[in-house]
This record gives sequence, structure tokens and C-alpha cells, in this order.
Amino acid sequence: MKKILYLVAALAFFACKNEKKTTPTEKKEVTISKEIIDEEEKELPILKGVQTRKAISEAPYDVWFGPTYSTYPVDKETAEKVQPLLADVTVKVFMGTWCEDSQREVPHFYRILDLMKINEKKVALITVDRDKMTPKHLEDGFNITNVPTFIFYKDGKEINRIVESPVTSLEKDMLSILSGEDYKHIYAE
Repeated sequence: MKKILYLVAALAFFACKNEKKTTPTEKKEVTISKEIIDEEEKELPILKGVQTRKAISEAPYDVWFGPTYSTYPVDKETAEKVQPLLADVTVKVFMGTWCEDSQREVPHFYRILDLMKINEKKVALITVDRDKMTPKHLEDGFNITNVPTFIFYKDGKEINRIVESPVTSLEKDMLSILSGEDYKHIYAE
């Protein structure tokens, strides 16, 4: 029995030791690949607090803002229905510059606003850290659990919100919220 165990152990040792000899060229390719991966993994600085659109659309954040903004195909038919409903509405946007959902949805949101020619002064943009906090606690009282969160206000009162990602699309979710439909964001119970 001991001999069988020794044989199995020896086979396992030699079977797992699968060294592949590499040529100098192969080693160089591995190094280059590692450098590319390291470059891609560099994190951008995390913005925290009240921001402007310009702050998140220029370097270094333009690497995600610009391409996402320019390639979003706005649903123009729905946007035309939303436009008049935004006349007396303001929006508070909580986002994270580190968050992939924010990096996708916030540029889409600005693209929609631009198409509808909505003044950016109607939007308050607040960036949070990974704990969804700001240095001045601007998030207090807003129940920010996920980002981005788009909160729509009319006459100073919250109408509703889109949390993290839309249920259907930003345009259609905005239309549902602003037209008074029974809208529930993806985390609503």
C-alpha cells in the first residue's frame, strides 16, 4: 500500500511540474503584455463633491466620457416627448468616476440632454468615493445605495429616481417618471 502511495505522489509531482522552455523572444512578449495590462489597470483619480460636466468630460476622464457620449444612439422619438416635461424639473446626479455604470450612464444622460437642448444648470452633479460619500457629506439624506443615481425634482420635491441603470432605457425611464407613470427603479421593492 505504501508503495502505491509513493508512486501516486511521485507521478503527481512530475505531472504538475510542466515547465515550458521559453525563448528570449517569448519572454519579451510576456513582458510587453504585462506592461500593457499594468497601463490599463492604472486607476484614475476619484473625484469627490460637486462637479461640472467639464470636470468629468476632460482628461483624464475623457477616456471613458468621450467615446461613451459620442456613440450613444439617443431614442429621438422618446426624447422629444421628454423634452417639454423637463421644463420645470431639476436633476441631481450622484455618480462615481470609478464606477463602470456611472461611466456608461452619465455620458448617455448628457447626450440626451444635449439633443433636447436642456440647460446644464438644471443638473447638479455630485461625485462620490467608493463608499458613496463626499468630503462635505453631500450624500446625507439622499439614500444613495448605488451609482449613478439620477434624482428628478419638481417644485423642490423628489418625483422619482433612476438607480444604477435604467429599467428600459434612460429616455423611456425619464418619460415614465416625468409623465407620472408608476415607475420603480431596479432596486425598488
